[in-house]
Amino acid sequence: MVAETLIPAPPASLLTPPGVYAPQWDTGLLVRALGQEDVGSATDVLDLGTGSGAVAVQAARLGARVTAVDISRLAVFTARVNALLARQRVHVRRGDLTTAVTGRSYDLVVSNPPYVPSPAARLPRRGAARAWEAGVDGRTFVDRICEAAPTVLRPGGVLLIVHSGLCGTETTLRLLAERGLRASIADRALVPYGPVLRSRRPWLIRQGLVDAHDGDEELVVVRAERP
Repeated sequence: MVAETLIPAPPASLLTPPGVYAPQWDTGLLVRALGQEDVGSATDVLDLGTGSGAVAVQAARLGARVTAVDISRLAVFTARVNALLARQRVHVRRGDLTTAVTGRSYDLVVSNPPYVPSPAARLPRRGAARAWEAGVDGRTFVDRICEAAPTVLRPGGVLLIVHSGLCGTETTLRLLAERGLRASIADRALVPYGPVLRSRRPWLIRQGLVDAHDGDEELVVVRAERP
């Protein structure tokens, strides 16, 4: 277990209007993993599901050439504003994950996708919940990123994806390995349940996803490298 206090706090200056995911523990954990990579001026970075742009801006601070993608128009606007406020160059595109960058490849792909298991099978098309709802097993977007990663990573390129242990860490490792990537857990932490998980805790217990005595959620950063 990694103590919560060791996870970097996102910059307080970030603009996060209603409807855009406000950086939380998972953001900080992904930023910490990003800091362990060899990122510099020759590194092309792709941030999938950028939200507020917090991770993209941090990659730009490290000197990388950064492209950030989100399907939400408000998130795209917010990420552009946050990059301007931070005086960092980030190319922000609107699109559905890697479809926004067809034909391009990157040295490093980072993502903090929606991953919360939901009683509702249908994904929301608008509103704040769009930033975290990910289907009954929480894997709608994680699986898509595992599938697409080899197509956007250069040889030697790395994927960093953060998600909850509730949606199956071993499944992520297996899917990435099946696609020829060397996958492992780069970082992990236990954090208190947020308001969404607290509100659906009885359902999570009935699904067998959490124990009745659990009060913490495990977050993991999976690292996968293309040979």
